[in-house]
Amino acid sequence: MEYKTIVVHLDAHPRRKVRLDMALRLAAQSSGHLVGLFATDGVPMPRYAGAEWSTVLVEAGETQMEAARSEAQAAFQAAAAQFPDVSCEWREDASGAVGAVALSARYADLVIAAQHESDSNIETRVGARFAEDLVLAISTPLLVVPYAGRFETLGERAMLAWDSSPQALRAATAALPLLKRAREVQVTVFDADKHRQAHGEMPGADITLFLSRHGVNASVSQQRSVEGDIGCAILSRAADQSTDLIIMGAYGHSRAKERVLGGATRTIFESMTVPVLMCH
Repeated sequence: MEYKTIVVHLDAHPRRKVRLDMALRLAAQSSGHLVGLFATDGVPMPRYAGAEWSTVLVEAGETQMEAARSEAQAAFQAAAAQFPDVSCEWREDASGAVGAVALSARYADLVIAAQHESDSNIETRVGARFAEDLVLAISTPLLVVPYAGRFETLGERAMLAWDSSPQALRAATAALPLLKRAREVQVTVFDADKHRQAHGEMPGADITLFLSRHGVNASVSQQRSVEGDIGCAILSRAADQSTDLIIMGAYGHSRAKERVLGGATRTIFESMTVPVLMCH
């Protein structure tokens, strides 16, 4: 398996270049096809705006969006030109970011999006929960790139947060193209004693054997969380091991019109410091 079709979500944030460069490097590794998708939620309108102000605000918003779209397209084309062996395609959709990316994700091997930057005053034109909603809306693996930091490598020192769930297995399988190239892979099981029946006699042994049959040389580590906070334990372990990629299942469900994330998944979305590959 290789990432033959990759979709990278682009928006009005200048940090889009980081995930674009990462997407191009991944596509180059597998001679894949890269789709640059500029997807937004349209122009927001404040509740206090009257009819006359609405027209002015809409026109101003559309002008700003067109400028952001044009800048993003120019950046995409310039970056793609540095990778002549990668076939690239530009798409744009202002009807709703999650829906637009979910549609393209149906025909892709990997989707790349950004972590939300909560303290930023930059208007990206996507919702604060965009990435969280997206991971629950698609079955395609999602690679989430932190809003801060430089990532010269991806997957050279990878960590699989393993809990023997279907979501974690999907994430491990989806990460195989990266894991096969990794210099070091650690399967980390947290609080294994609380879920002995799910893990078997040797927690992490079965998934490590599964990975080895795919040419992945992985080691197993068992760790304990503090007061059951798995999300913080994952981030702490990743920092200790100088991990450059976390692989894990994403947990959550839809309730009425709200998507509710599991505790560890929510913590990772809020506090990630390295890219995270997730599957729901």
